Amino acid sequence: APAPSGGSAPAPAPAPAPAPAAPSGGVWAALAQCESGGNPTIVSSNGLYHGLYQFSVGTWQSVGGTGLPSQASPAEQTQRAQMLQARSGWGQWPACSAQLGLR
Repeated sequence: APAPSGGSAPAPAPAPAPAPAAPSGGVWAALAQCESGGNPTIVSSNGLYHGLYQFSVGTWQSVGGTGLPSQASPAEQTQRAQMLQARSGWGQWPACSAQLGLR
């Protein structure tokens, strides 16, 4: 007998993720919200960490940034955070990446 109608067919398999998978904008927005409250000009209370992703100046310079991260545009901060993540992984943001389930 034919199977009853009603959508009991198996769901199609999801498309494979591109390698390496580029995190969606939503991931970066969530990381920025966790790290800095989404404030691109914020500086940590100890003066060491700047901007959306709380870069140290040394780390910022290591991914090609100039000046202070907290003075760069949000788009540049995100671009350089993506460069850092591609090079060094989510562990660069240990608390927030764990909280967001990224590692």
